[in-house]
Amino acid sequence: MGRIDVFVAPRPNLALINLMTIVNRVVMLRGVPGFRDLLPFNRLAGLRGVSNVRHIDFPAADRQRLQACCGAGQATFITPNHPEFFTDWMIDKEVVSRVSPLAASWATHGVVNGLGRLMQKFWLANNLIAQIPGNTDAAKAHSVDWALKGHGVLLHPEGAVGWHSNYIGPLLPGAVEMGLEALKRGRETDKNFKAWVAPVVWKLAFTGNVERALAKEYAYVEKSLKIEGAANGSLPERVYRIYSDLLSRDEQAFGLAAEHGASYAVRQQRVLAELGDRLAEAIATDDGLDLAELQRRSRRWLRENKVDADKQKRVRKLTETIQRIQRVGPWAFANQTITQEEIAEHLKRIRNDYCKGTLRDTINRFIPQPAGPRCAHIRVPEPLGLHTYEGSADEALAELRSRMQEAVTRIVTELEAAGGFISYPNPFYHR
Repeated sequence: MGRIDVFVAPRPNLALINLMTIVNRVVMLRGVPGFRDLLPFNRLAGLRGVSNVRHIDFPAADRQRLQACCGAGQATFITPNHPEFFTDWMIDKEVVSRVSPLAASWATHGVVNGLGRLMQKFWLANNLIAQIPGNTDAAKAHSVDWALKGHGVLLHPEGAVGWHSNYIGPLLPGAVEMGLEALKRGRETDKNFKAWVAPVVWKLAFTGNVERALAKEYAYVEKSLKIEGAANGSLPERVYRIYSDLLSRDEQAFGLAAEHGASYAVRQQRVLAELGDRLAEAIATDDGLDLAELQRRSRRWLRENKVDADKQKRVRKLTETIQRIQRVGPWAFANQTITQEEIAEHLKRIRNDYCKGTLRDTINRFIPQPAGPRCAHIRVPEPLGLHTYEGSADEALAELRSRMQEAVTRIVTELEAAGGFISYPNPFYHR
């Protein structure tokens, strides 16, 4: 035990899991009543609630829908969206505590295995499954075994956090693949065995106006990144200016001429196209590949070509730069207005991707602090029954993503109708 790249099977301890459910609910999410709104106690994350999620909106019908596909005679893979780091596990834990307390959850090996032997034992007792990059066979096999016992297995099909809660990104196939394997094995002894992929989505909304707190955090980011003049203007204009200046730095770093007067979307696509061409040339692969396929080939190239250190460095830099620039996706340009929640997501993404080197930035990357109290709106779209689904695995993924996106859009529409968002003109908007 203790080796970061070695899979160790979880050893769930129900008593510890139940205790941590209470700790999670009070310390990590809601805070301590009587202290969470009282100065100076509300400045302490543990009393205020580290994730500052004061309210949980999880309708009984949604909870029952998820609970119905957990239990004996069925294998269930629970797939939440992944809009925010740290808060993700806190909300996921709250969800599974209500429907399947012994559900296992996938987590990065850096958390499960990388914090020392004692913490590894703690996480394994909390039923966390370590995801070992490039070597997930053992984790998948354990997940199928656990799911066959009637306990859920939770994993994020979007992969890494994107900080875009209104948009469901492309899904990874792991949950569907494991679900099909569990179905195959379950049917060997029970012809009526069922296997589900059960999507869950949640959307966080501030309970009040947090413009002052956002402005304070933006001032820190602007100073940290040495962005001059960005403090003048509205919050959306400031975040646009930050991203525009950061893109200019990438243009300069790669010797690209700036296109003055062009929108961020146009400039971004031009830079990505140029860097994609350079990456394809560097790894001697086909021209015209989409960036997703090109990045897959570049990661494989980096694993297989370790002789030329300079070329390795150049390919890695191109790959990482493309990934970073792509983090502002098409969803950012789609709407004419932008909410405080979306502004906060831009801010957290910038801090995660660009603000590094200080203890404050490191802590923020692992435990990002919200600008104010929030409500988590949790919904459960119709689970996908693999035992009745006749399409391919790719079609199942597309269907799953469609159900998740529809549920997220429905939450946003309902909150907008109720006046739940504070919005501004979106400077990123591009027809």
